[in-house]
Amino acid sequence: MDTTDGVPEASGTGSGETRIALVDDHEVVRRGIADLLEDEPDFMIVAEVGTVREALVRLPPARPDVAVLDVRLPDGNGIELCRDLLSLLPGVRCLVLTSFSDDEALLDAIMAGASGYVLKQVLGSDLRSAIREVAAGRSLLDSSTASAVLERQRRKHAQDDPLRGLTEQERAVLELIGAGMTNRQIAERMFLAEKTVKNYVSQLLSKLGMQRRTQAAVLATEIRQSRPGS
Repeated sequence: MDTTDGVPEASGTGSGETRIALVDDHEVVRRGIADLLEDEPDFMIVAEVGTVREALVRLPPARPDVAVLDVRLPDGNGIELCRDLLSLLPGVRCLVLTSFSDDEALLDAIMAGASGYVLKQVLGSDLRSAIREVAAGRSLLDSSTASAVLERQRRKHAQDDPLRGLTEQERAVLELIGAGMTNRQIAERMFLAEKTVKNYVSQLLSKLGMQRRTQAAVLATEIRQSRPGS
C-alpha cells in the first residue's frame, strides 16, 4: 500500500484489520518490517516515517491502532514519542522496537505507557504475534518483568547511595564517626545518652553491611571528600 502521504486513501477498514504505523529512521529496516506485515490479511500499514517530527504530524490523521517505534531516532527517541502519541491518540498501542536489551530503556518504556518492548532480532512470526497481542489490548510487559526491572533499578540506586537505608540520626552519627569522634563525644555533640549513640552505631554498621567502626569512618571520609567543594 502506498503510504507516501501517511494516510491511506480509503479511511474505512474492515473490523478485523489492525492499522499499523512504523517509525524507524532506517528505510531498509522500515521497509523490511512493512514487507513482513503487509502480507497479513488483518494488517494495514497506514504510515511509515523516520523521525519524531514526522510521526507527530502524520500519525494522528492516520489513526493507527498500533505504532511500532524505534527507540533511537535522529530527532528524539521512541520512548518520548510513545508518551506524546498516547496524549494525542489515547487509543493507540505502542510497541517499542530496539536493537539493544537495556533495563533502563525497558523501565522507560514501562513508565511511558508502552504496551510492549521487542528486540529487532525477534523472528517475523513473533513480531506479528506481538502486534496482534497489543492490538487486542494485552501487554507484553507482564507484571513479573516490570517488577524484576524495578527491583534491579532499586538495587542499583541503593548501590549508588550507600547511605540510602540510614535514618537522619544514623547519618549524623556516621558523619561524626568520620570526624574521629568517640561515642562519648558524639553523645555530647548530639545531646544523647552514650548508650543511645552506641545503638545508632550498631544499627548503621548493620545496615551498611560492616563489622568495624573503622570501616564506617573510611566510608564517611570518602563521602565527605566526594562532595563538591571538599
